[in-house]
Amino acid sequence: MSYFMEEDLHGLSCAQAKERLDDIIKRLPSDVGELTVVHGYRGGTALRDMVRKYKNPRIERKILGTNQGSTIFVIRKK
Repeated sequence: MSYFMEEDLHGLSCAQAKERLDDIIKRLPSDVGELTVVHGYRGGTALRDMVRKYKNPRIERKILGTNQGSTIFVIRKK
């Protein structure tokens, strides 16, 4: 059974957020199927744009829903 996790990146710079994402994805348990990344958008779009362009081999695809303040990463099974 897979489950999801959420990470809030509010208040971080793009560089800090990328480091955090690298670390979180590296440590994700194998049964996590989705990672919801909360980045916000009202304070600017730099963080949102970085998250949506972010690449990692464990990310199978990204879901860009109607909430512009978050992005869902679908995690590839190990």
